[in-house]
Amino acid sequence: MTSRFSQVLLFIFILSTSCDSSRVYENNTDFKNQEWLVNDLPEYGFYIADTAQYNLYCNLRNSSAYPNSRFFFMYYLHDSTGNELKKQLVSSYLFDAKTGKPLGSSAMGDIYTHQIELLKNHQFDSPGYYKIRLEQFMRTDTLQGVLSIGLRVEKVIAEK
Repeated sequence: MTSRFSQVLLFIFILSTSCDSSRVYENNTDFKNQEWLVNDLPEYGFYIADTAQYNLYCNLRNSSAYPNSRFFFMYYLHDSTGNELKKQLVSSYLFDAKTGKPLGSSAMGDIYTHQIELLKNHQFDSPGYYKIRLEQFMRTDTLQGVLSIGLRVEKVIAEK
């Protein structure tokens, strides 16, 4: 029975990882009480195996309780020695500015998922470990309605 169970688990693992061949790294941080506190600075470490091109995205889940139409955050990209390679303020609309209609995809009532582009076709100088730190950059210390934030790194696959 254990052998059969192991085979089923292996099959599920292979199926789930084979469906997304471009993904190199993905991890999300859930916020307690659906609030992103100004002192919460999620960091994500990932390994780049070669100098191919990569797309980096910020994953964001928010509820309709988010009080603004726009979302501002800063990201900091560091190499394995701690050198800051890039720092950028990012702005994204979570709700339509005129109608207030939520943007992003929704599979659960008033929860919305966004994938915000950080770097497109980015080429790292060398293989190695890298780290991105995210910082909310709003005018409030407690940002209501933010369920989670995260990072996704994808290898750009050339079309044939």
